Amino acid sequence: DIIRGKDLFHGNPEEQKQREKLDINLKTIFAKIYEGLKEERKKNKEEIEKRYGKDAPDYYKLREDWWTANRETVWEAITCSQKLEDATYFRASCEDGNGSRSMAKNHCRCTKISGGRRRGRGGEVSVVPTYFDYVPQYLR
Repeated sequence: DIIRGKDLFHGNPEEQKQREKLDINLKTIFAKIYEGLKEERKKNKEEIEKRYGKDAPDYYKLREDWWTANRETVWEAITCSQKLEDATYFRASCEDGNGSRSMAKNHCRCTKISGGRRRGRGGEVSVVPTYFDYVPQYLR
């Protein structure tokens, strides 16, 4: 939500300065990404300007596209962080074969897929739960 510029939960008013600082930093970061895209893809510069240029200085469309492209990497970083290994924030999402749910323990991924079968390449164990994207933060 923060990256996409859709953070609707304002929380503690005392943190307003921190949120403003974060927003300024995100604008700076995505302005650099925008300039880098134009430089990197000189042939498509006009297309990039057409898609993202009108959105300056917030670059909400670029943020949305960046999030779509990097969602899985961010999710893996969050779920595989050793700092968060004992966190209870995430619900049990692995099926243990007996119809029960368990937490992902094997390299942050389930060891089996639905029905108790062993997981293979690209199984459901790597799917990012996109339901988080559209649930307001204060309800998560």
